Amino acid sequence: MGGRCSRFSICWWGSHHLRSSSVLESDDYEHGGKSDRNALPQFSEFSLDELRSATDNFSPENIVSEHGEKAPNVVYKAQLFDGGRIVAVKRFNKSAWPDSRQFLEEARSVGQLRSERLANLIGCCCERDERLLVAEFMPHETLAKHLFHWDTQPMSWAMRIRVALYLAQALEYCGSKGRALYHDLNAYRVLFDMDGNPRLSCFGLMKNSRDGKSYSTNLAFTPPEYLRTGRVTPESVVYSFGTLLLDLLSGKHIPPSHALDLIRGKNFQMLLDSCLEGHFSNDDGTDLVRLASRCLQFEARERPNAKSLVTALTSLQKEAEVPSYILMGIPRESSASLQQKPLSPLGEACSRGDLTAIHEILEKVGYKDDEGIANELSFQMWTNQMQDTLNSKKHGDSAFRAKDFGTAIDYYTQFIDCGTMISPTVFARRCLCYLMNDMSQEALGDAMQAQVISPEWPTAYYLQAASLSSLGMDRDAQEILKEGTSLETKWNSRN
Repeated sequence: MGGRCSRFSICWWGSHHLRSSSVLESDDYEHGGKSDRNALPQFSEFSLDELRSATDNFSPENIVSEHGEKAPNVVYKAQLFDGGRIVAVKRFNKSAWPDSRQFLEEARSVGQLRSERLANLIGCCCERDERLLVAEFMPHETLAKHLFHWDTQPMSWAMRIRVALYLAQALEYCGSKGRALYHDLNAYRVLFDMDGNPRLSCFGLMKNSRDGKSYSTNLAFTPPEYLRTGRVTPESVVYSFGTLLLDLLSGKHIPPSHALDLIRGKNFQMLLDSCLEGHFSNDDGTDLVRLASRCLQFEARERPNAKSLVTALTSLQKEAEVPSYILMGIPRESSASLQQKPLSPLGEACSRGDLTAIHEILEKVGYKDDEGIANELSFQMWTNQMQDTLNSKKHGDSAFRAKDFGTAIDYYTQFIDCGTMISPTVFARRCLCYLMNDMSQEALGDAMQAQVISPEWPTAYYLQAASLSSLGMDRDAQEILKEGTSLETKWNSRN
């Protein structure tokens, strides 16, 4: 649920799927905070074709798994048509989840959860032997990346405590909703969102193989009772949380048995990350070591529960008022920071939602970008339908020029519905007409359909950005603007 891909893909489906676009408002989120501008849709089921399109046919370029194509269950970055949302799609291997009913029941149950401490599950696909999950996309990598493989600076002490607290809150929330079991909790399951806040992957809330295997990490990090019984319990999850506390303390992946030997020998200072020396008090370090040792008790009943973990970690919070992206050293992704190259006049107009300027530019450009679009027509189609099709387009263009946008929509729709010709420019023009009539969702659909016809046409991306902004999805709009700018450079070099 983190990482990057080189380009966005499209997932297009009919109106029958619009039922999934209803959203959960911010009141449905646990742990408060400002409401999510991109409110989450309710859990829905996707077809395999939809997710195949969204991932560009499961292109290796869109893989964001830590281990790439070698991972047993591969995660892709994708873009859905429904709102243009960027998502993570997890594709299980062929042997996973032979029981389709069990998979659907698990996915639907996890999909009911909504918390700002989770990378929430948006949907799933269960078709033939394919099993896929769709979740919120987290753009700023995993805890393992930031803790073990950092490039410029180690994670600060205040941020490490925040990670621990947010994870404890995630576990407490899941437990309160009847999902206390989490499979294979480790530093790869912790992801960072657009604001740099840590979130727990929803994928670990589901069993992940046909034999119910719940741990894929080294046995040295596995709860002792799991080794005896093969079963995960809420206490087992707390044990795994203790191993994460060791990761946060040391900046290394230390086996619990070795860490406990150091603690018993009062050598726990050796556990503390030397990169943070002098950045936190000995008392704070001691408190976190003690909490980790309590989580790692051999007897499961002696470990704390999630609620007591939240209480203990809340008291250790430092710099609570400082945003996570600052503590993480992540540049704030504003419009200026996302744009690697200056925007063209159309890109600039779309970025600021200047519909009048967009209209002037589209009118001036005309249909020159439709050159090269294949429109193979038989002679019969020409004689029977072509004249009506061309007349619809001609009347639509006249209305567009006169700024009679409602009439233009009607004529352009006639042209499109006739089906004898395809034109990305017509979709672009109708998109603007929809924006002029406050029909933002329809506008987004047309902009994305223009991209389907002409996948590297920057105008389609810019109009998507304008549509997304009108829907209040500013972050996704900025992502699309950046992509459009990059494509325009390539487009201009060829035309």
